[in-house]
Amino acid sequence: MANQLIAGVDSSTQSVKIVIRAADTGELVRQGRAAHPDGTEVDPAHWKSALDTAIADAGGLDDVAAISVGGQQHGMVALDEAGDVIRPALLWNDTRSAEQATSLNSEIGGNQAMADAVGSVLVASFTASKVRWMAENEKANADRVHAIALPHDWLSWQLQGGKDFAKLFTDRSDASGTGYFDPTSSTYRRDILAKALLSDREIYLPNIVAPSAFGGVTTGGIPIAAGAGDNAGAALGVQAQPGDVVISLGTSGTAFAVSSTPTHDPSGAVAGFADASGRYLPLVCTLNAARIFDAATTILGKSHDEVGALALTSVPGAHGLTLLPYFEGERTPNRPDATGVFSGMTIANSNPADIARAMIEGMLSGLADAVQSLVDLGVDIKRVLIIGGAAKNPAVGQIASALFGRPVVIPPAGEYVADGAAKQAAWALLGGDAAPIWDLGKAVQIESASTPEVLEKYRTLRDATVNW
Repeated sequence: MANQLIAGVDSSTQSVKIVIRAADTGELVRQGRAAHPDGTEVDPAHWKSALDTAIADAGGLDDVAAISVGGQQHGMVALDEAGDVIRPALLWNDTRSAEQATSLNSEIGGNQAMADAVGSVLVASFTASKVRWMAENEKANADRVHAIALPHDWLSWQLQGGKDFAKLFTDRSDASGTGYFDPTSSTYRRDILAKALLSDREIYLPNIVAPSAFGGVTTGGIPIAAGAGDNAGAALGVQAQPGDVVISLGTSGTAFAVSSTPTHDPSGAVAGFADASGRYLPLVCTLNAARIFDAATTILGKSHDEVGALALTSVPGAHGLTLLPYFEGERTPNRPDATGVFSGMTIANSNPADIARAMIEGMLSGLADAVQSLVDLGVDIKRVLIIGGAAKNPAVGQIASALFGRPVVIPPAGEYVADGAAKQAAWALLGGDAAPIWDLGKAVQIESASTPEVLEKYRTLRDATVNW
């Protein structure tokens, strides 16, 4: 039926966004947003409250025919027998469970065995690592666990009223970030969950819903589509196809590619996730992206755009100044206790332009490493697309192209995770073999002279600090 409206939600680390679009054309009708509290552990009640605020800001859902929720991956929402949240959710960027991730990898038989089992080597971000941390450090809480959900699962459940575990559902993409789900067979690995929880008792896990299907109905009677993890939602929203690698510059930095075949990387650099279309989404994640820009604005006393403009007045390599941007530890490479490092600082390059350039180059060099990890694993890459709030910075496209050694494409600014969720809702509503293709507007392609020497210097610093 023409002119039906659908809603897509992005419940991210920092905020929640909702877009209301026409199901057939994708035309944006209205939108809303609300902030989330800071921190690496958050009471999920804040997410529901923010979602309610964002829905009201978007004019409500009375005329919406379907909705879907995308959300930050990995976060552990532990529920008791009554369906109540046991403790604040540990988010993806909470690194306290690094030791537990290493232990679980070893207990399954090592990195190769874990990668073969679930597509990824576990790091602190994965839900399974957080479950083990809770089991070891908060036994009373662990003993109360009756079900475990992820942020998008829990919100979809809350839209249905919560409490009834039979209505708890998820999709392949988000489940593939738990560390106890095999994206190749689309089945949970309950043996790994039992090791994580230090108990073999039965735990309720969300049902897996197909990418084009509805999983439930809101208390107001609106069908709810499968939803997705944030990066899978963004890939669907930006309409990435096999051969595309998407660089997302959010709180974290991610490089992910749509692939028709699964990956199993024993090095742990590439996570073998599923995507939101039935394919796979090999992904490399860094903890430090947009917040490096935030730090630059604080250090330099400039706006984001002013920092980018300053960087472009410097030269590639920032006159010898190099930044290793591990401000909040790092996930890839796996250095949860690392800190940031400036190297090569002199009187001559101790100026705003070179500091701005070094900070942007350092952040993007980590993502150039991420792209190379995908290439090394045999992932076919034909295009590089850059999305996220920092993508619109005037320096990002030019510096990224020089570091990646290939042209980059910057799609029009958009809420691509929310857009991907909206596409899921439209797909389930309208049917068809694939999600609808919408006109996103004109993309910008940027090509700069390659600067391999900048990346080489960055990698020298990266390798020199491995034991710091």
